[in-house]
Amino acid sequence: MGPQQIITRAGAQASQKGPDDWFTGTVRLDPLFPAREPSRVSAALVTFEPGARTAWHSHPLGQHLVVMSGVGWTQCEGGPKQEIRAGDVVSCPCGRRHWHGATAANAMSHIAIQEALDGSPVSWMEKVPDDIYLAEITEG
Repeated sequence: MGPQQIITRAGAQASQKGPDDWFTGTVRLDPLFPAREPSRVSAALVTFEPGARTAWHSHPLGQHLVVMSGVGWTQCEGGPKQEIRAGDVVSCPCGRRHWHGATAANAMSHIAIQEALDGSPVSWMEKVPDDIYLAEITEG
């Protein structure tokens, strides 16, 4: 008989504060599942309080965000800042610098799903400054 299902019960994994090196503002990380060999995919529920956001970062094999609640903003480097809402799915291209988080006035939670390459799912960079974070959303 092969491997059995793994059920991780709600509340079995402790919430974590988002590290200050990776986030601006108050962010909570709730792990959902780690990468288990042979898979390289992991996921977490990330909750951003108003004004909170990630630093610039990239994923070697991309990332998918499933917005669960609230309203947020996201931006790929060189592209427009875009609003994201509950029910939206954001696919971040492999290796592309980007950031995401809550709006200045609203909290936002998303499930982040990413795959590791050579043991790492993300490369963290500098924090997103207020002038970029608070820039107007423009069409086109």
